[in-house]
Amino acid sequence: MNPVHVIAKKRDGLVLTLDEIAAFVSGFTSGTIPDYQMSSLAMAIYLRGMNAEETAALTEQMLASGTQLAWHPGYSIVDKHSTGGVGDKVSLVLAPLLACCELRVPMISGRGLGPTGGTLDKLESIPGFRTALTLAEIQSITERVGCVITGASAEIAPADRKLYALRDVTATVASIPLITASIMSKKLAEGLDALVLDVKIGSGAFMKTREQATELAESLVRTGKRTGLHTTALLTDMDQPLGRMIGNAIEVDEAVDALSGNGPEDLVELTLRLGAELLLAAGKASDIKNAASNLRQHVNSGAASEKLREMVAAQGGDLDAPRARAPAHIIAAPRAGFVHTIDVKALGYAVIDLGGGRRKMSDTIDHSVGLEMLVRVGDAVTSGQPLVRVFAPLEKLPEVKTSIANSMTIRERQTQRRPLILDRIRGDDLP
Repeated sequence: MNPVHVIAKKRDGLVLTLDEIAAFVSGFTSGTIPDYQMSSLAMAIYLRGMNAEETAALTEQMLASGTQLAWHPGYSIVDKHSTGGVGDKVSLVLAPLLACCELRVPMISGRGLGPTGGTLDKLESIPGFRTALTLAEIQSITERVGCVITGASAEIAPADRKLYALRDVTATVASIPLITASIMSKKLAEGLDALVLDVKIGSGAFMKTREQATELAESLVRTGKRTGLHTTALLTDMDQPLGRMIGNAIEVDEAVDALSGNGPEDLVELTLRLGAELLLAAGKASDIKNAASNLRQHVNSGAASEKLREMVAAQGGDLDAPRARAPAHIIAAPRAGFVHTIDVKALGYAVIDLGGGRRKMSDTIDHSVGLEMLVRVGDAVTSGQPLVRVFAPLEKLPEVKTSIANSMTIRERQTQRRPLILDRIRGDDLP
């Protein structure tokens, strides 16, 4: 295989064979194909795309570059993946809930980069919590506790790890085939029986339009279907933050509240629906309504809250230890009216400006800062009414006060809030 010929073939819009994709990924992983040639192929894929067969082949070869987890029989292995949103702490609530239903959840998560927060950053606000587990630890904790939330080890899809670093600096991140292969290779490496995807749409999401989100969701579900993984995708709204809290420690607090039965309505609704899809896929429920009811019972009994505590302890953390929270300040409405729009991306960047997120991966996180949303789209407000509570050192407040205030538009007429769950895409729905 001549790498130049493969690059030229994709540059010209032709379909790559399985052997060509396999040889290229193998050579890149081993180092015989240099970064500059992989970058060239990534750009060719970005510009010319890949069909479903090529995307599935790329996914499988990236999976084959590393280790795949193997499990003892007797339990269904499931997971959830979100394409990223502001205030999205679903994983912290969902993993222990699913474990209470006799499912096993080896949840491999990521860090925040840009306006969307990272699950691992949030969990690291818990004193002692470890997010860098070995494969042996991932398997041991999952089988003993029922769930684990950790970063990917070096053994899992190393080709993806190398390729993502190149995509990040070559403007090829926003490629549907490359996104699909990156996500699905890691999920397949978990040895899953079922996967549910939360593909977000809106100002705080990677995909800004429904058309973009649908294209990504269909690519992910189709690839799952081709590789034998039961995959369902929900398209969900990110034109306002999920829940009330945006940050790290304060999002952990909100997740704990949700598992105690006191979570915000939208967070609870989305968590139960994503969980219900997995219970249905695993044969643990007859329909979505029955599955959601089963999950809610574990919240009401206190079992889900205890399961989170058990998982945190197994990963070295202390859920009862105090979590830092910066001093609170209020940003108020400049006039009366109705909340018309929220620039969710701007709120995510405000948290970064406070130190609660990253602009580059080497940045240090301040887990104590964040925002609490006190209103939602469509809410009536009076002049001077609190809109956002900012948790930050006083000296940092001027850096974000204007951007937060400008992130909300207030109008005289009430706007209709769009549904949280916009669509559902299953493998059976696709050719």
